[in-house]
Amino acid sequence: MISDVAKHYSSGNLLERLKTMLAEDGVGLDHISAEALAPYDQFHGRGLEATVEMADLLGICAQDRLLDVGCGIGGPARYFAQRFGCDITGIDLTPEFCEVAQTLTRLLKLDNKVRFELGNALAMPFAEDSFDGAYSMNVSMNIADKDGFYREIHRVLRPGGWVMLSEIAKGTGGDPEYPTPWAGSAGTSFLVTPEQTRSGLAEAGFEIVRVRSTREQALASGARSRAMVERGEKPPHRAVILIHGEIAKAAMANTARALADGRLDPIEVLAKKRQ
Repeated sequence: MISDVAKHYSSGNLLERLKTMLAEDGVGLDHISAEALAPYDQFHGRGLEATVEMADLLGICAQDRLLDVGCGIGGPARYFAQRFGCDITGIDLTPEFCEVAQTLTRLLKLDNKVRFELGNALAMPFAEDSFDGAYSMNVSMNIADKDGFYREIHRVLRPGGWVMLSEIAKGTGGDPEYPTPWAGSAGTSFLVTPEQTRSGLAEAGFEIVRVRSTREQALASGARSRAMVERGEKPPHRAVILIHGEIAKAAMANTARALADGRLDPIEVLAKKRQ
């Protein structure tokens, strides 16, 4: 199952594809900036918009040590490090993601603050009480053992530490069509309801601070992107195209339909480990 998940996200030559897409924007890797990378390195719903909203909520400071679970190619981790000066470790199941994340972070001269490791979210290579906070953006949909996922995050957080999950939850009216950005088929997609997420975190020892649906924001973001494309402009969020290439169009269309009819419900959940 792990190899199937990683295979969905990695088709090889990711860095070369990124170079090509950046060149079309008039940007070279030798003069790369966080702003130029933002359309490509925020591989989650609503892209940088969602990352900024999360950052605004969390009260992160330079002394914090944070964990990014399912870091992708590192966009959110670099954003947090650049904005707050904090120390961040990202883990991901996909080797190519970790390799590209390290390369981009080095080019942006953030490798003194941000590092990446190949790792499984159900068995993370960290000691107990290692982090002040943790976040995960569009990751748990690939994890069948949600209880194990929540317990593992709880284990590596210090008492009083926070976790923010930005995920796609199960709505009403049946399953989405596949492919989607997170799964090629239902075989690697494990959606649960917002209430199941809440209860699972509470069972793992977390105090729930906030749960909110971001479905309306996702619908609005999608409408803005479609309008830009119709005007002949590039959409602000191009990570799905970078990662998935030929299947990106179908994956995005399937997700948009399922969002519109309520089969999918994007949520944000903020919880704290009890003291």
